[in-house]
Amino acid sequence: MKPTRLFDFAYYALEQHPRPDALNTKIGGKWESLSTGDYVAKAEKLALGLIAMGIKPGDKIAIISTNNRTEWNICDQGILSAGGIDVPVYPTISSEDYKFIFNDAEVKYCFLSDADLFQKVKAIQSEVPSLQEIYSFVPVDGCAHWDEVFDKADEGNREELTKRMAAVKPEDLATLIYTSGTTGTPKGVMLSHHNVSSNAVASAERLPVGPGAKSLSFLPLCHSYERVLVYIYMTTGVGTYYAESMETIGDNLREIHPEVFTAVPRLLEKVFDRIMDKGKALTGVKKGLFFWAVGLAEKYEHSGKSPLYYLQLKLARKLIFSKWQEALGGKTQAIASGAAALNPRLARIFAGAGVNIQEGYGLTETSPVLTVNLPTGRGHKLGTVGTPIEGVELKLDSDGEILAKGPNIMMGYYGRPDLTAEVMTEDGWFRTGDIGEILPGGYLRITDRKKEIFKTAGGKYIAPQNMENVYKESAFIEQCMVAGENRKFPVLIIQPQFEFLKSWCARKDIAWTTPEEMVQDTRIIARIQKEVDGKYARFGKWEAVKKIVITEDAWTIPAGHLTPTMKLRRKPILAMYQDAYEALYND
Repeated sequence: MKPTRLFDFAYYALEQHPRPDALNTKIGGKWESLSTGDYVAKAEKLALGLIAMGIKPGDKIAIISTNNRTEWNICDQGILSAGGIDVPVYPTISSEDYKFIFNDAEVKYCFLSDADLFQKVKAIQSEVPSLQEIYSFVPVDGCAHWDEVFDKADEGNREELTKRMAAVKPEDLATLIYTSGTTGTPKGVMLSHHNVSSNAVASAERLPVGPGAKSLSFLPLCHSYERVLVYIYMTTGVGTYYAESMETIGDNLREIHPEVFTAVPRLLEKVFDRIMDKGKALTGVKKGLFFWAVGLAEKYEHSGKSPLYYLQLKLARKLIFSKWQEALGGKTQAIASGAAALNPRLARIFAGAGVNIQEGYGLTETSPVLTVNLPTGRGHKLGTVGTPIEGVELKLDSDGEILAKGPNIMMGYYGRPDLTAEVMTEDGWFRTGDIGEILPGGYLRITDRKKEIFKTAGGKYIAPQNMENVYKESAFIEQCMVAGENRKFPVLIIQPQFEFLKSWCARKDIAWTTPEEMVQDTRIIARIQKEVDGKYARFGKWEAVKKIVITEDAWTIPAGHLTPTMKLRRKPILAMYQDAYEALYND
């Protein structure tokens, strides 16, 4: 029997393919592994401790961690086994959002990873009447340690635990995930055990690795995307290794040699930018070979090219692209990309290099996976996010919006039937808010976000996301946002790639001072404007960006530019640079 409730996955893994390294976290420079059996035993003990503390079925317990770690999974398993509902929370959100979420969900207890998070939660505890206690995974002054929960475990409650687990039905609420959104107050997405378990079981069919393989995990477990991947790994017998931080991913890839890992497009863009920077630093024959190989990859198709092309590509993979593989750990069979649209040019180049990127699509409200591209050579289609997983149906509304139906569609927004009604059609289809095309064979192509499309003063529609992907192909541009609603023409707000800009300035004998001063330098403005102008031919005349503003800031999650999944927060960005934006039209 495949898992039907979220705590079933660990027992399924224990029965089908137990591992000595089911979950792994690096502590003090050493990997500490938890076996499948010990994982189950520890989670059961946590559940017994929670029952002894008076946790009742349906009580809400928050989990917050700065980085992914084994303790997160133990809490997830233990809380759900005791009949509780877990509330995963992003570590980077504001204090106001913490207060809203904890009060909205009536969080009773909170598990968190470290001192910084304890201070954030402690600061709002007095304004959250339901919050009884905070527990930390590491010793923190003034905070209860999570060992205290284990110490309360009473084997006399074993029968009660068994009864509670048996009483949980697949259709029962399992988790409340609050979407950060690009604007507005967080919404609590209610996902049942069946929503998520059916999604994990169906998605596992697309994973081209199995028992014995390793995965590296670094995207936040509090997001449904990475969380469901861990359930998939349990289903397929893959061991999960948690990266120490976003900064150590490269080192961790090379020491773990994983067969699979997940990524967001922004990370893949950064990897590609670093590779290209190294290529530009080469000289002579080596540089020529590097760009010859990249040129071949830019023209890649899975089939249909000449025999000579594939012969040349085979040579390029041996001479050049094998080094790309080594940088990814040397054994990578699949990279699952999601949370935002991957630049089509980048997807093609990686595919040409022999790197299997399987782009998927979904939302928190869909638990999250709707579609996943098949592995290379087994039905993969470039330029798409693949076909629907088993049980999922898709169709397009009259305006091109993607509608979805299936066992993974959320129960609704917690306490907000009005908002739930806004995203559900009368006949039960979920409105994704994305615009797309369904191609022959059922392959889905995302073209833009419905709410992000705007009109210029001339009545022409602008779809910014695709345009932004094109501009970000430039090594000078780290992030950018197309704006210009109800204006005469679109403009581009740019966050430069400062590291590349520094190296460019060094080559041009331009003395580097501060980001604030450099973005005002006419030589830099002219060079970045040249990059933007070079993309002109790829757009309609009404889409062409007439003016740019270059910002001195690095766009980050804490500063409010980006959501935790690296999407642009458009209204806040526009507000931050309102004066510069207005000046573009006043000149």
